[in-house]
Amino acid sequence: MTHELALLAATILLALFQLMLAARLATRERGMAWNAGPRDKAVPPLGTYAGRLDRAFKNLMETFPLFAAAVLIAQATGVHNGLTIGGAHLYFWGRVLYVPLYASGLPYVRSAVWSLSTFGIVLLLAAAVFSAA
Repeated sequence: MTHELALLAATILLALFQLMLAARLATRERGMAWNAGPRDKAVPPLGTYAGRLDRAFKNLMETFPLFAAAVLIAQATGVHNGLTIGGAHLYFWGRVLYVPLYASGLPYVRSAVWSLSTFGIVLLLAAAVFSAA
């Protein structure tokens, strides 16, 4: 397994962790009946930490398909180099760091880390497209 695929698998584990953490905090606030029920009725917004972790997970879900596609394009084209490895590391470790930064409410730094992780996707894609050409 390449570094890029290993980091893709690690990102899936990170997503599952974030999903479970956000769900646990939401259930703690809203109760087991809400969690097990159909969720048809409007509920008040989540509190500070549950809301932040829910939004951090949703943010991951916005960029994860792009990361996965970039990794798979690199694999399909047989491109495996410093840019693809570096891009995958930037994305993964940026997403790991993003969770506590978002939970803490720290502005600007969180946005910079998001930008850095997203730049990892750009590196992966650029390496795959321009190396395969």
